[in-house]
Amino acid sequence: MGQASITNTLLNAINNDHLAQALLFCGPRGVGKTTCARILAKKINQSDTDSEDEDFAFNIFELDAASNNSVDDIRSLIDQVRIPPQVGQYKVYIIDEVHMLSQSAFNAFLKTLEEPPKHAIFILATTEKHKIIPTILSRCQIFDFKRITVTDAAEYLKYIAENQGIEADPDALHIIAQKADGAMRDALSIFDRVVSFSGNKLTRKAVTENLNVLDYDTYFEATDLILAHDIPGLLLLFNKCLAQGFDGHHFIAGLASHFRDLMVCQQQSTISLLEVGETAKEKYLEQVKKTGLAFLIQALEIANTCDLKYKTSQNRRLLVELALMKLASIGFDGEKKK
Repeated sequence: MGQASITNTLLNAINNDHLAQALLFCGPRGVGKTTCARILAKKINQSDTDSEDEDFAFNIFELDAASNNSVDDIRSLIDQVRIPPQVGQYKVYIIDEVHMLSQSAFNAFLKTLEEPPKHAIFILATTEKHKIIPTILSRCQIFDFKRITVTDAAEYLKYIAENQGIEADPDALHIIAQKADGAMRDALSIFDRVVSFSGNKLTRKAVTENLNVLDYDTYFEATDLILAHDIPGLLLLFNKCLAQGFDGHHFIAGLASHFRDLMVCQQQSTISLLEVGETAKEKYLEQVKKTGLAFLIQALEIANTCDLKYKTSQNRRLLVELALMKLASIGFDGEKKK
């Protein structure tokens, strides 16, 4: 999902019979490296006569390098590699978390990786490419998996919801996708959790309650109060958030992100950087009309400074409240407020 450049390259390589015998899949967690390796292993063993359901489980060997990282584990793997497959064309060895192999295990693996038998294909998967020795890297074809965008993740969750007969609010799916932060696996486990909580109807309210995230309505309200220079209202809103169990850091960091989202709405060309659902998008475009660029830059500066000082502060609540007072005083025409 969301790795079109890699999947297209691999498909073309299979169709043209031009697949490398050693592949290295690297990228952040939960973006589909091991899944892609399994699908590839099934695909290259399929011939025209095989049914779609044939999974070639006997041809796929998975080794978790985190728990099997010694020379002996690699030696027993090398001994297995020599034996040709009983069914299908290839034996596929998927070595997960390959950066965990010891130095001597890497060295024992080098020769086999460089000259594997015709029937063997190695797929190495790792989240930390920099830990792999250059002699291994130079023997592999490297595929860099990227983080999954919020839009792609939300689209895929929508597809799953439709398949499972779950009625899902697009904004709710966007919140899950944002919370997953580029990892599809995280998005799916959050989705499962929220569905268990709210049943077949997935609303934005259910998601924000279950994930313990502040709904963006809070930030729209806060920004309106800031623009109206309403300090008492702002302090009461912050107190309400604290009473719901959110900490001040969560609130101020979210407010800074909200100002950033308003900033990208200023220009037509940057609206595409706004990763929210359609309903929220309309609200952002409406609120941005009330703000100016100078206000947003100053507001971002204040919120960001508060965010940076938060961890070292002794009186954190006061720090956030002071930042909110400063925000509500931007461009205030009455008595000069410091």
